[in-house]
Amino acid sequence: MAGNKKNSKITKYRRYSAINIGTILFGIIFIYMVICIFLYVTADHVTSYEVTAGSISGNYRYRALALKTEQIVTADYSGNITYYAREGAKASAGTTVCSIGDYAVSGSDGSSAELTPEDLKDLRDIMNAFTISFNDSFYQSVYEFKMDLESYLLQRTQTGSSGAGLLNQCNAPVSGFVIYGVDGLESLTEEDLTPDLFYENSYQKTNLRFNDKVKAGDALYKLVTSENWALYFPLDSALATELESRSTIRFRFLKDNSTFSAGFSIVQIDGEYFGRISLNNSLVRYVADRYLEIELLLDRKKGLKIPTSAIAEKTFYKIPEEYVIENKDTEKEITLLRENFNKDGSSSVRYVTATVYAKEDGYYLVSTNLFREGDYIQMIDTTKKYQIQAGNVETIQGVYNINKGYAVFREVTIVDENEEFCIVESNNTYGLDAHDHIVLDASAVDVDDIVY
Repeated sequence: MAGNKKNSKITKYRRYSAINIGTILFGIIFIYMVICIFLYVTADHVTSYEVTAGSISGNYRYRALALKTEQIVTADYSGNITYYAREGAKASAGTTVCSIGDYAVSGSDGSSAELTPEDLKDLRDIMNAFTISFNDSFYQSVYEFKMDLESYLLQRTQTGSSGAGLLNQCNAPVSGFVIYGVDGLESLTEEDLTPDLFYENSYQKTNLRFNDKVKAGDALYKLVTSENWALYFPLDSALATELESRSTIRFRFLKDNSTFSAGFSIVQIDGEYFGRISLNNSLVRYVADRYLEIELLLDRKKGLKIPTSAIAEKTFYKIPEEYVIENKDTEKEITLLRENFNKDGSSSVRYVTATVYAKEDGYYLVSTNLFREGDYIQMIDTTKKYQIQAGNVETIQGVYNINKGYAVFREVTIVDENEEFCIVESNNTYGLDAHDHIVLDASAVDVDDIVY
């Protein structure tokens, strides 16, 4: 029996708890990550902007008014009208521009006049010019293009027939560019300029070629008789002051991106400033335009380029420099001996380190959070004291630097600006450097805010 006995001795192993130090650490890290993700998702995110060196350009665009020497030619007869000259073409004195009444054009032998290879080339040039300048926002230009083709064909066939069959020919009284649009501004002079003339909605132009019939005295067309012309555009007083010393200016026509340099001056009429660009060439390109979009190409000041939305204003206490202990290692920090009074009337004096936000006219500008009104700054090794008062403050412009992950106010001095960007001085000890990161919208943060 003893041999059949089984060994019943069982060794029990020690059970370990499922919770150990590794599990606890992992749980803490997991909870921390969840909290961080939650804070990141629910926080207001701040958009940053990297500061770059540059200048402002391409933001001085104007709708310029073109004044030329113009003469309206009127009808001597009544009847149906037919135009032969293409708009913008130069007509010599005596050239037939149109006719009033019936007409029958034929060749010298009674057959239809034929177009020469030169005529066909001219037609292709007209078509190419229209294709390049076509804008589907101004579909009326399609009808004007059609009329230009018809006028050209009639002009060429009329020339081939020596004008046979034309009744009541209307010849150009003087040499000039032929224009078929009238707008009531033909006799406008510089002295008549007003700001209202530059509102686009107030302008109306009549195309005379849309008329099939005319009466005696009606306008037939107009001639631009001189190559001298001028562009006018409104200026604010700040830009007028900046440009008053210029006698020439570079600018670009946005219509075809052509760049010119021309004479420039400023005229003042009834308290309003207008820029005047005087030209004596290139009229043929723009002879039919009353208004032209232009861009001034100014040599702007260079520095650090930042968005205007990043600019903020903050108020700081002014501390006279004789009360300051300068830090030899950095100009951005100073030491002050501050004396403040407690509620029980006792006073305490201790050294405090202050960040410098600007230095001007013998004063250091420091944060208002360091002091309470009525505190004193004591001059080292003397009994002289300087009291912090509400009137001893200065407001400066600056931006919020976020290089370190939190908002630090930095002074900027603006040397040039427009609606979107400004140029600030570089090499400012208390300011910015190229490639710094700043808050794009200054209203989104305050000093020492953590930036996500």
